[in-house]
Amino acid sequence: MTEKRQTYADLKDELLVTREQIAVRIKEMAAQITEDFRDKDMVAICILKGAAPFFVDLTREIDLPMTMDFMAISSYGSATKSSGVVRILKDLDKPVNGKDVLIVEDIVDSGMTLSFLRENLLSRGAASLKIVTLLDKPERRRVPLTVDYFGFTIPDEFVVGYGLDYDEKYRNLPDIGVLRPEIYED
Repeated sequence: MTEKRQTYADLKDELLVTREQIAVRIKEMAAQITEDFRDKDMVAICILKGAAPFFVDLTREIDLPMTMDFMAISSYGSATKSSGVVRILKDLDKPVNGKDVLIVEDIVDSGMTLSFLRENLLSRGAASLKIVTLLDKPERRRVPLTVDYFGFTIPDEFVVGYGLDYDEKYRNLPDIGVLRPEIYED
């Protein structure tokens, strides 16, 4: 592991994705997003709380004028699997009508939350909508969903770090690892 931290003791084996790998991949994705959104009226939307570290690092690498906004969506609560019920806990501050939207998410697994959010924002008049996620877990997909940019495809394991949490803990880890099951199983 990159450095010894007490919270690393709760992870299985070696790290799944290191902070160095994350930094390299973010630069690559940002370069593509910069090209794809050139000459567009871009708004980047961070899905709180998990995507916050990724959002900050990604948007600093995108070389375009843009506005930023934030949404909080819940489909997990303190569980490790999506309930399938999506709730908007914090809505956007500005309308997206006529804007080219980039949703920035930490992880896509079932796809239900982002599918809901995609339809919701398009119904509000977004001119276009693309999704970027740091982690993609396609094995867990329950609905068809196109992810336009993704950092890493990961196995169907419960991961924490770099914004991803279990019961609001572990978000502060700078790397991503698999949480030991005894931490979250009864």
